[in-house]
Order: sequence, then C-alpha cells, then structure tokens
Amino acid sequence: MNPGATADRVYEAIKHRVLSGAMLPGARLDPTRFAEDFHSSKTPVRDALHRLSGERLVDTRPGAGFQMPFVTEPGLRDLYLWHAALLRMLVGAWSNTAEAERTDLPVDLARTPGSLFGIVARRADNDEFVRQLDATADRLATARVAEARVLTGLEAEARGLGETIDHGPRAAILQAIAAYHRRRLRAVTDLVRAMYRPA
Repeated sequence: MNPGATADRVYEAIKHRVLSGAMLPGARLDPTRFAEDFHSSKTPVRDALHRLSGERLVDTRPGAGFQMPFVTEPGLRDLYLWHAALLRMLVGAWSNTAEAERTDLPVDLARTPGSLFGIVARRADNDEFVRQLDATADRLATARVAEARVLTGLEAEARGLGETIDHGPRAAILQAIAAYHRRRLRAVTDLVRAMYRPA
C-alpha cells in the first residue's frame, strides 16, 4: 500500500474521531489502539497525532503522550469571540461584486452553521481567511456537538442564518452572526459541562 495514502487515511480517520465529540476533554489518545483500529503501524498514527497537535486539535506533552485538549470556560469563550471576529472581518472583506452575487445562491435548509460560515469565507476571495476559519471551525467541532445537547431550535436557527447569509444585506448578516455567537457565549458554562459528560 502507498505510504502516503496510508498516512492520509490514518490522519483523516483520527481527525474524524477527535472532532466527533466522542472523546472527553483530557482523554488519553493511545497510538497503539489507533494503529489497531485503523490497521496500520504506529508511525502514521504518531505522524497524524503530531499533525493534529500542530492544528491545536490534540495536546502533546513530553513523556505524557497525546490527549484531547482540556476545555475551560475562558478558553471556549475566547474561541467563540475569535470565530465571531473572523466572520466580521470576512464580511468586511467582501467586494461589491461578491455582495451583489449573493442572492443567486439557493437557500439550502440542510446546511450546518459551519458550511454557512464557509460560504461567508469563500465570498471574501482570500485563501488565508478560508484557512483560518476552517481551522477555527475544527477547534469548535466538539463544542458544536455539545451545542446540540444544550441549545434548542438549532435547525430553525440554521435556517434563519442561511436565509440571511444568502439574501440579507451586509448589516443583517453581521447582526445574525453576532446573535449566533451571543447565544453561545451565554451558554458557555453549560456547554463546557456537556463536553465533559459522555453522550
């Protein structure tokens, strides 16, 4: 088997598990177990875990191995605030052409907030913005799993957000983004608690 293909397969499989919310904050990540689960040697597993550590999705400490990052209320609050600030910058970076073309997008009620925010990023036509937003969305993935356990009406919220992003003026989009993040900032304590409880 192609070593590059194995490395990519193992990286994607471990990343999926890390982002799924199935592992609690602080949980130890055992390379031997991953190697067994994904039918590979330990080398691509360790490489994947180091790569995920560089993406701040996994913690590593000398002599302590790999583990899921601990989540704190201040840390989660800062991450939501950073996500909101990125989105404000992205909307501010839209060209007039990008804003005019927005109404051609169909409203897809099945979109998740992550994919809706990805649309906002791509309209800025700046690859660095897209990469930063994608990285932040990955770091918020386990919090989004907790949101489904703590917050109500998420489908209706996503539907309203999608309609605003697709068809609303820039000011309305900024208001919708602010409301989305305010709701989560108010719930940070409950979200952190949910992240430490098994599903």
